[in-house]
Amino acid sequence: MKIDSVDIAQTSSAASIICEALKKAIVEGRLKDGEPLRQDEIARMFNTSRIPVREALTMLEQQGLVATQRYKGAVVAGISPDEAAEIWDFRALVEGHVIEVAVPRMTAGTLAEAQAHLAAFAAAAGPMEWGDWNRRFHMVLYRASGLTYHLGIIEKTLDRVDRYIRAQLSLSNGLARADAEHRAILDACAAGDAGQAGALTRQHILGAKANLLANLRAD
Repeated sequence: MKIDSVDIAQTSSAASIICEALKKAIVEGRLKDGEPLRQDEIARMFNTSRIPVREALTMLEQQGLVATQRYKGAVVAGISPDEAAEIWDFRALVEGHVIEVAVPRMTAGTLAEAQAHLAAFAAAAGPMEWGDWNRRFHMVLYRASGLTYHLGIIEKTLDRVDRYIRAQLSLSNGLARADAEHRAILDACAAGDAGQAGALTRQHILGAKANLLANLRAD
């Protein structure tokens, strides 16, 4: 099983450590949709009992990253085209609103950090780095909003779909298109045009949705 394991036999927060390791492997795509998560195997990898493993899998199920299937037990949860469409529509609604609130509160430091993330995104070597810098770019702009509850929901939603965002960036023209759209969003933020930043963010997300759905339905 392709996860980063550590010896946590003497660790009090064993369930949290296992949860984070599994979550990272799922988000990065090292654990594939539908892949079984066998408690005995995971417990051996972390040198612990099955109890914290069960607790970790429960946490991940609550986050939508793991599903329990009859006869198979816990598996990595995938998303259907219908669910993907709903999630991306939700993202467009929430993230578009958050950036509109954020724009008037952005500082020169916020814009400079976003610019640095944008440059790193353009220079990244592959899907794993693209996904990381894509997320950092958006979140540094959103955090200026100060809407902590909204930000928490966005982070959890991105955790749920991060591996699909990486896949979408890997599609034909996905990276070039995302880079151009990021630059337009940042330009609107720098100009102090909250309405334009919100509209471009929604277009960016809905455009990615269309590409992803075409790919999911082709599989």
